[in-house]
Amino acid sequence: MSKLRVGLVFGGRSTEHEVSVASATTILKGLDPARYAPILIGIDHEGRWHVAEAQQLLPEAVFTSSEAVTTFPSLASGLELRALSDGGNVLGTPLDVVFPIVHGRGGEDGSLQGALELAGIPYVGAGVADAALCMDKSLTKRVLRDAGIPVLASLEAPRQALLRQSDAFLDSVEREFRYPVFVKPSNTGSSVGISKAQTRAELRRGIELAARYDFHVLVEPGLNAREIECALLGGHEPEASVLGEIIAAREFYDYEAKYVTDDTQLLIPAPLDPEPSDRIRGLALDAFRALKCWGMARVDFFVDREDGHVWLNELNTHPGFTDGSMYPRLWEASGIALPELLDRLIELALERQRERQALEIRFKN
Repeated sequence: MSKLRVGLVFGGRSTEHEVSVASATTILKGLDPARYAPILIGIDHEGRWHVAEAQQLLPEAVFTSSEAVTTFPSLASGLELRALSDGGNVLGTPLDVVFPIVHGRGGEDGSLQGALELAGIPYVGAGVADAALCMDKSLTKRVLRDAGIPVLASLEAPRQALLRQSDAFLDSVEREFRYPVFVKPSNTGSSVGISKAQTRAELRRGIELAARYDFHVLVEPGLNAREIECALLGGHEPEASVLGEIIAAREFYDYEAKYVTDDTQLLIPAPLDPEPSDRIRGLALDAFRALKCWGMARVDFFVDREDGHVWLNELNTHPGFTDGSMYPRLWEASGIALPELLDRLIELALERQRERQALEIRFKN
């Protein structure tokens, strides 16, 4: 049986470039060499595409090696991806499936998925609509509220309006919430651009920071809450993992706590009683279905320390696969080791492609 040629697409033009490279490295090491022939497809900070055989390089070296790397134009059009899939002048054999592990804008916002759709290449994880929807925190909240899933209240404003005159928005935040509040870009991951504000001056600075990373800024109330996470896997019948709890040594679970320092505690399984644990896992599955997700997701929750009330914080359709990432660790604790997890994700990609190809493309009156 011939090996499946898996294109690992990583890097990208976003603030999460380095996280993506680390995730791609973990995935590469976890792929069964007896079943897969990985192809490294790195997107550098300037948007250029580099391609190399995995046996020659690790992901971090793709951008610096001049011998084994081919550079594509900065715009990843469907035609260029089609050339990759067909072999073109770069690969001797077509790709069978793509594993997109580009975090942030240009990767988990539906744009890369759209290019893969146009090229007709099967790919792991969320489709165009669910990727784009889940990337936007405000739009995600609206869909989840409509589905009856509890989410935190929030206020949002466009970046341009805030840069011209932010006082009106500051006033509305102070009328609606008590300090502290959290200020976020509406479309980022890995806690990039997020800050905690205790005063009006800190709120103003937080808005200026968040506006550097996105077109819209979101403000939510601060909570005295535990941070609980659940991993999901599947398509039509998704499964939920055991739960994990994050205990950050810093003031909140920011980028430094996730990827730089080693003082964050990850408790797996989370110390929760069966009833709230089952309820949270059920909410995670409900959210996955309401947002029409496919393949995988990590769902983050807040649990109030005083009354146990649960809020869904966000759903990440492109969870990290670094050594310290919760998604693969939660599945390992649930009995699915990384190689099997990757097998199932790739099979789900091929399953969705088979279903897509079975749809009618010509209207017969």
